[in-house]
Amino acid sequence: MDAATVAELEHENFIAALSEVDSAVPDSVVRREHGIVLLATGLPVRLFNEVLVADASATGDGIAAAVAIQRERHEQFVVNLRRVTDDRFVGLMSDLGLALSPDESSLPGMALDPIPEAAARPVDGFEIRAVTDAAGIEDHIVTAATGFGLPEEIIRTIIAPHVWQRPDRRLYVGYAHGAPVTTGAGVRTGSAIGVYNIATVEGARRRGYGEVMIARIAADGRVAGCEIAILQASPMGLPIYERLGYRTVVEYHGYVEPEASQAPTSAQS
Repeated sequence: MDAATVAELEHENFIAALSEVDSAVPDSVVRREHGIVLLATGLPVRLFNEVLVADASATGDGIAAAVAIQRERHEQFVVNLRRVTDDRFVGLMSDLGLALSPDESSLPGMALDPIPEAAARPVDGFEIRAVTDAAGIEDHIVTAATGFGLPEEIIRTIIAPHVWQRPDRRLYVGYAHGAPVTTGAGVRTGSAIGVYNIATVEGARRRGYGEVMIARIAADGRVAGCEIAILQASPMGLPIYERLGYRTVVEYHGYVEPEASQAPTSAQS
């Protein structure tokens, strides 16, 4: 698959995943029109309050209007522009009074192309289960909140109770000797499987659980007909993803309010 196609598949999957979780938040605004994606939830994490360029029909006026809505709602937000693809809007960021955030200035969008046939290596005492009921959802929520270091109510808000029943969505929990320690989620759009919600509780890190989870989600996507796996990498996860064969296909540069540019932010999955 050529690089431009892979990058587009990554971007569309990213938009779909964010739109879905944001739509689950009461009183959120999730809108895609005139080439612009507006995601506004009111949650105190910039990841869930974004402005993104969806396609070539986007205009500066459209971005400015989306930023105005974020400001009216007093959101902690980010405008994520793709390097090269969205460079025509970089100057607009200064005009809108936004600054490149040191914390979010480069968010790698990565892809594994193609998804290998080999199964993930087993880890003794570790088992991954796909969520199939309310108990599984609860394990996913509590474990993800602990792993990400986020308030449990945020994770509970963004995960719809019945999302696991959709054929193109799947939630996972990894159990070490019966205790939930790792989470993951798969979002299928066309020929891409998106790998999300990779979080491991602190006491269970560096044991290979996250790698097995990542491989499991990609393998399930392959069985469902996907050709590539995509994800967005946090600094903590980047070396792991590269070791698994993922390569950066898109770089997102985040622009925020100047007073927020030095504030610490929660880790991206």
